[in-house]
Amino acid sequence: MTKQLIIYNSDGSQLGPIDIDEKVFGTEPNMHVMHLALKRQLNNARAGTASAKTRSEVRGGGKKPWKQKGTGRARAGSTRSPLFAGGGVIFGPKPRDYSTSMPVKARRLALRSALSARTESIKLIKDFSAITNPKTKEFIKVLDSLSVSGKILVITEFNNAENQHLKLASRNVPNVKLILPSNINVKDILEADQIVMTESALNEITERLNK
Repeated sequence: MTKQLIIYNSDGSQLGPIDIDEKVFGTEPNMHVMHLALKRQLNNARAGTASAKTRSEVRGGGKKPWKQKGTGRARAGSTRSPLFAGGGVIFGPKPRDYSTSMPVKARRLALRSALSARTESIKLIKDFSAITNPKTKEFIKVLDSLSVSGKILVITEFNNAENQHLKLASRNVPNVKLILPSNINVKDILEADQIVMTESALNEITERLNK
């Protein structure tokens, strides 16, 4: 089964409708799987390097601060107790691995769900061959011709010859993120206001997620 989207040239002119696979761009979004994929992505991005010293690791505190009895104060054996300023932390964080795993089929389902949920926000473009120099104004001109604004996600093979200037031309534009088709993820797809995708990227994503 197929559905259609309009494909544009880099000057904004319409090239006509193009078939897109309904298995990838027309499924019922699975909210639970998308949530799991997003949680996995955020967890895997955590450094897990937070660390606090316990009372056994804090410097100092070797001498008993005052005698055991007769002072009227609570007994204390070290100034590095968690009760003292400069003391250790009782249950502080230690370096750990926050990463979680997810089956490949579930990850593909999450991506299909995210793309299906955002199909109406996708603008298909033949390529970025209109950008003949690595200049920001040329990239802005392409965006204006496509009538896209806000937070924009650009999915394309920017290493191809026809897109060779895209990476440099787009890097100074705020709210624009450029990713390869092989790097698409649930977070970027859901966060973007609009998605600009090249025809070659569409074909690669369709082939990858149709397994």
